[in-house]
Amino acid sequence: MNVNKAVSSTHHSKLRVSVAGLTAIFSVVSTFYALGLYVPAIAVELVGRAVLPANTFAPGPTSGQLISATNEVSVPFVEKLPVQGFSAVLPGPKPGTFLVLSDNGYGAKANSPDYPLRFYAVEPDFASGRVFPVNLKTGGRLSQFSRQSFISLSDRRNQTGFPIVAEQKIYSSSISPSQPQGIPVAATIKSRRLLTGADFDLEAFRRVSDGTYWFGDEFGPYLLHTSANGQLLEPPIPLPNFLKLGDRPFIQSPDNPAFANLPTDQERVTAANLPRSGGFEGMALNTSGTKLYALLEKPVVSDPQRDRLLIHEFDLASKRYSGKVLGYRLEDPSHAIGDFTAINDSEFIVIERDNRQGDPNNPNFTDPAQFKRLYKVDLRQQDKAGFVKKDLLVDLLNISDPQGLGGNGTVNGRFTFPFVTIEDVLPIDANTLLVINDNNYPFSSGRIPGKLDDSEFILIKLDQPLNLAASRS
Repeated sequence: MNVNKAVSSTHHSKLRVSVAGLTAIFSVVSTFYALGLYVPAIAVELVGRAVLPANTFAPGPTSGQLISATNEVSVPFVEKLPVQGFSAVLPGPKPGTFLVLSDNGYGAKANSPDYPLRFYAVEPDFASGRVFPVNLKTGGRLSQFSRQSFISLSDRRNQTGFPIVAEQKIYSSSISPSQPQGIPVAATIKSRRLLTGADFDLEAFRRVSDGTYWFGDEFGPYLLHTSANGQLLEPPIPLPNFLKLGDRPFIQSPDNPAFANLPTDQERVTAANLPRSGGFEGMALNTSGTKLYALLEKPVVSDPQRDRLLIHEFDLASKRYSGKVLGYRLEDPSHAIGDFTAINDSEFIVIERDNRQGDPNNPNFTDPAQFKRLYKVDLRQQDKAGFVKKDLLVDLLNISDPQGLGGNGTVNGRFTFPFVTIEDVLPIDANTLLVINDNNYPFSSGRIPGKLDDSEFILIKLDQPLNLAASRS
């Protein structure tokens, strides 16, 4: 036997296999790139963390009268509102301060009529790890939350076009065996025509160049336009069913006021073409300040593509939807999105999450979080089905913490952000993102089992810079 010939033959055979294998690998990778499915390795670092305690309150009418005590929290909250449920974030009155939007209150239309809709001005101090209330106009620190630190939304010009809580004598869902006469609507809600969590569920907001605000709502879903001081300027704008998914002319959730007179909740669910809590969870403003991009949280009921969330373009100059509809593809149909914010006129950041909570490294959580991520999407690049290109930016369950800034959120040098709802992301600069959880007070406990979640503000450093454009709004 010629050993040299045998070795040579074996070497060439292995080489042919290796070349064939590499060709197959390159083919697969090229296909993934073409489909926008390739996920590159990423490296991010925690560079700041500040915490607002769960039991933080601001002055207001008595609230929490229609929820039950949970997580060792007693209700109601007499003449005060919890500062909680942050569902969107904007730059504040001066650098280092931010505006944070509370959602509808306690998570449902029926249990939140006594929760006025608000946004607050805050300053996370990453040196001390604390979060402070600040003056809405100056950004100066305040000793406590007060009327100087928040704006309440109102409808003093009677723009809603449907009955609101402020027009009622009692909270409509408050009649019970223990309260046969119901609970009277708070005088301040009535006199100031304050909008509440039974009127709208606000999950997104943007400030535009004239100083006014646009809000994305889940109940309608609607777009709302308010003055700088929170007064509704015009009727809520409904969402047309541009793709003609089903026979309804508008996309409507079971909580849309159009279904308010249906006798049962099941009838409202059947009549709607969008699931409850499926409305505008994210709404981005392009950096030119000319377009809003409103992103639904859940698929339309009759959409055959169950992993598709619709993005609708809204023109601010005409105050009309343009009719342009894009698709965001979920990694799993059971997932939801938490926020949608601009990098530049074409690139945006999306929070995508599962519906679980709890650190997967903590054995005390039996069904912990598995998927909490930030993606970069490019509206200019779409596949044949209309889905925008997406690339992974950050895995929020795997953040390096070499400086040990994460406190009880860091184990073996890795920080996790394992909350069920993470609904705020904002670029601070090309390399740094601010991320905040919605703590669902007083219900969620994703950091420590059985313990109220605080509102955590974290700064994440990216390993590669974003193509961040300055906002003109």
